[in-house]
Amino acid sequence: MPRYDYRCRSCGATFELRRPMSQANAPAMCPAGHEDAVKLMSMVAVTGTAAVGAAAPSQGGGGGCCGGGCCG
Repeated sequence: MPRYDYRCRSCGATFELRRPMSQANAPAMCPAGHEDAVKLMSMVAVTGTAAVGAAAPSQGGGGGCCGGGCCG
């Protein structure tokens, strides 16, 4: 079930709720009981490392002008 982040406009608290995607835009109540909360945009970061000097193997081709060896 997705997690959605919210901020209460009344008290400024931020909180998260897990709810079905079908309820993503449904009103949310903050933990203090205020009903004026807005959904925040969530950012997802994917990090990793790549080996230095490792390149994708060249298969040749690739199409397009000069990508397929057709232009001599």
